[in-house]
Amino acid sequence: QTVEKTKFSIEIDPATFAFKGYSAHLRIQPKTSNHLFYGVGMYAMDMPTFFVDMNSKNADKGWQVRINNAIGIFGEHHFSQVNKGLFVGSQISAQQFTLKNDYQTGEEKFTNGLVMAYGGYTLQPFKFPLYFKAWGGVGYTSKISGTAILGDQEYDISPISVFGTLHVGYTF
Repeated sequence: QTVEKTKFSIEIDPATFAFKGYSAHLRIQPKTSNHLFYGVGMYAMDMPTFFVDMNSKNADKGWQVRINNAIGIFGEHHFSQVNKGLFVGSQISAQQFTLKNDYQTGEEKFTNGLVMAYGGYTLQPFKFPLYFKAWGGVGYTSKISGTAILGDQEYDISPISVFGTLHVGYTF
């Protein structure tokens, strides 16, 4: 059974707003597919200390890290139907960071490339097309421009990135 028409969804990540940022994602489900979901997204946020300290080389060293802006493309496969149940996906993004440090003056900027695989579960608990998408992923990241050195401190950019969150979306 094929979807009758192409569907569009808008998603946000409420956590980004809680961490002084934003997010907006536009997704499309082609009418030729019951399981595939594609999209673009942009986001920004102050990285919680917990995420910074996951890399032991940065832990308790006074780093303040912000994703100033990021843009990515996403692709997902939903096993039952789009925005209901289990799914897997991938993301390719460019993320611009700003670094500050409690023990140094000034700031530095660098840009990372990110490739991430993720999976999760989507609930659509109401009769209208509002959904909640919990997901987590592991990715590879690498600096593509800028510097991660501030004064005599170097922020260690781990090649492995782990992230999890909850998106809220609506399908038109």
